[in-house]
Amino acid sequence: MLRDAIARQEFLITAEVAPPRGSDPASMLRQATGLVGRVHAVNVTDSSRAVMGMSPLAAAVLLQQRLGLEAICQLACRDRNRIALQGDLLGAAALGLHNILSLTGDPVKAGDSPDAKAVFDLESVRLLRLIGQLNQGQDSNGKPLPEGGTHFLAGAAVDPQSPSWSGLQRRFEQKVLAGAQFFQSQLVTDFEKLDKFMTQIASQSDKPVLAGIFLLKSAKNAQFINNYVPGVQIPESIIARLAQAPKPLDEGMAIAAEQIQSARQLCHGIHLMAVKCEHLMPQILDRAGIAPLKQETTTPTPIPNTVHSSALH
Repeated sequence: MLRDAIARQEFLITAEVAPPRGSDPASMLRQATGLVGRVHAVNVTDSSRAVMGMSPLAAAVLLQQRLGLEAICQLACRDRNRIALQGDLLGAAALGLHNILSLTGDPVKAGDSPDAKAVFDLESVRLLRLIGQLNQGQDSNGKPLPEGGTHFLAGAAVDPQSPSWSGLQRRFEQKVLAGAQFFQSQLVTDFEKLDKFMTQIASQSDKPVLAGIFLLKSAKNAQFINNYVPGVQIPESIIARLAQAPKPLDEGMAIAAEQIQSARQLCHGIHLMAVKCEHLMPQILDRAGIAPLKQETTTPTPIPNTVHSSALH
């Protein structure tokens, strides 16, 4: 389990998996199959960039049950009030999910439904505190949960490249105090800033930090991220390298592998992101010299070409 790997101080490897934009999970499961035995856990996104996708809770359960991959279920405050958040958390615990990544959530206007109503009853720090209350057997009002509490390992996001150093330090400390047990970073391209963050801020805590490594598929892909992903800026040097490469995707894999090697010298693990190319993650890990995990893993269940909705009832 991820909790045990953290306790053993292993170099942690997680990978991001996006739920499908539909009711058939077959493609998601096929993309994630190669991650079995290569990662400690998979992050299941919660309508990332405010673009609708299958419930991360449902997708996480499918990944655990079908492939034996331990899931980290992302939970964003953007779309739920505290009543719904508690309901989802209790449901996640009942369905065997052990890890939650607490997120405020991307703004609604960044997505494909800009007229949707945002909630933001809580934000990530208050959600961490809420998870702590549920872990203690209490609801958000401090009342006992008669049918039992939860035992989540709660994580949080961090941006080592934040333009506000004081704000970065303050939020990191708030999240640690609120109960964050691990941190996964936004996409990292400036490893000098990551080094400074690890040395001056993260070193004050014993919580592991995983550097976000993103597979850039082309110069156009990198420019899209700069234009549409909040808080991310790909350097022009990387964009030029991709533009000049005869095989941009292969060059993107090489860049990601180099970044993994850099992160390995600075922090406690990596969080790998490869949107719609999750099947390439094992190759990137191989290029970076990251061997398969030693612990035993569950043998994956064969994935049919099509999963009918009736099979999910």
